[in-house]
Amino acid sequence: MSKTVIKVENISKQYRLGEIGTGTISHDLNRWFAKVRGKEDPYLKIGDTNDRTQKGNSDYVWALKDINFEVKQGEVLGIIGRNGAGKSTLLKILSKTTTPTTGSIKVKGRIASLLEVGTGFHPELSGRDNIFLNGAILGMSKQEIKSKFDEIVDFSGVERYIDTPVKRYSSGMYVRLAFAVAAHLEPEILIVDEVLAVGDAEFQKKCLGKMKDVSVNDGRTVLFVSHNMSAINSLCENLVLLNKGVVEDYGQTNNIIQKYLNVTSVIGNGIENFTNIANKPVYLKEAKVVSKTGTITSKINFQEELSLKLSIEVINPNPYYYAVIHLLNSNSEVIIFTAENDLKESTFKTNPIAGIFDFSIKYPAALLKPGKYSFTIKVVDEQSFKVIDEKIQAITFEIEDFSSIRARYNRYREIALVAPEIEWELKN
Repeated sequence: MSKTVIKVENISKQYRLGEIGTGTISHDLNRWFAKVRGKEDPYLKIGDTNDRTQKGNSDYVWALKDINFEVKQGEVLGIIGRNGAGKSTLLKILSKTTTPTTGSIKVKGRIASLLEVGTGFHPELSGRDNIFLNGAILGMSKQEIKSKFDEIVDFSGVERYIDTPVKRYSSGMYVRLAFAVAAHLEPEILIVDEVLAVGDAEFQKKCLGKMKDVSVNDGRTVLFVSHNMSAINSLCENLVLLNKGVVEDYGQTNNIIQKYLNVTSVIGNGIENFTNIANKPVYLKEAKVVSKTGTITSKINFQEELSLKLSIEVINPNPYYYAVIHLLNSNSEVIIFTAENDLKESTFKTNPIAGIFDFSIKYPAALLKPGKYSFTIKVVDEQSFKVIDEKIQAITFEIEDFSSIRARYNRYREIALVAPEIEWELKN
């Protein structure tokens, strides 16, 4: 392991579905009895593949199964895959938040993890105190932390609130400070999950630049998970593609991204239904793409108006709820952003009751160039800044162009993100 800083060998992680996460006392006794007799764990012989869309035949599921890969010093490795593919579970095992069921990991150096907003922060402590707390956890001396303190605060952009308890921070401020601490306290390995999506565009760009800098200039290793293919493409040299808990492919970024997009951008029938499995107080119940004629469809003509219709069910009313919609292209770049609280009076604010709320969002014709697109839909609490429900690429659709007149311009329009018809006027 001279230049290899992370070596993952046959890692598997098994969970039990339902209220009990791992097992009961009787299961633990069965495992112990098998171990003292020199037998294999009986529960390793059962369990379904991690397919969240199927009911399955067992109470046990393999979140990860036989994962193998190596990461070199100074490498930026991206980990991508659909929701439920096992990305976060793998990062939790690498950062030692949880243990694998089988397999082993060899790590060379200190690890700093940013797996979710506020990782490692104590809500009652101020930003200043949490910087020193995180530094101590990473094995830094007080003097080392002091020498980096001003740089951390400056990067985070929360100087005014540095002596305020972090429980009063917004989710964006939380992640700003958390990333600044993780990146500046000089760990040999930096693990970053999709949490950066909470930050604004300026901060995301800043973070990507910092991760590239620590890799190229400092020789530190970065593991990066994101659904933003543009960020992945600009930052990562190689990618691991996870699917249903197994490594589907590993290789150069461009090749893996193309394979991933071919799988995830499969066009459905224009409607998706969701269930409230996690008992959320508000959740997205249904999303559908509708043509100008009112027909549910997954294919819209370039010159037709596009409508997205949503059904959001409120279980526990709150006047601070609002819906957020990102329209993304096939590279997961956000093309259009809109939010329900852009209205003068939010529906949830003026009518905070339990029940189903139906929304219709219209996009003008001749705006999006032909290609595959998707909607990411969130329900957010404006007061706490928390995302209550989120469906990434909840529904996918395709813009088609049947215009022979415009077809000759396709090769020029490919370089543009959108392709509206722009009016020209000549004045002599």
